[in-house]
Amino acid sequence: MEKILISNDEFKQLLNKIDKLESKIDKLSKQNPLDDTWLDIQDVCQLLKISKRTLQSYRDKGVLPFSQNGSKIYYKASDIQQYLDDNYKPAFKNKKSTSYVR
Repeated sequence: MEKILISNDEFKQLLNKIDKLESKIDKLSKQNPLDDTWLDIQDVCQLLKISKRTLQSYRDKGVLPFSQNGSKIYYKASDIQQYLDDNYKPAFKNKKSTSYVR
């Protein structure tokens, strides 16, 4: 087994970083799911640049999850972000064309 020696200062720095990571993990694990931002129909339509009818179609097809309270419908901002991430298409490299347009 190989042993690695580090100075006392480096060891303290390492422990400090571990403590910071631990506190961030604790903070993230204690977050309340209600902290997520809720958006109404108008907000989502403006954000996605779609019509209310298209958004209704997304609800009917199960494309976007939603919550309904009476006649009011809400969407989680994180669900909208997930939808955009899931439908992300990376750019493809342009191949140099050898054909010439005359």
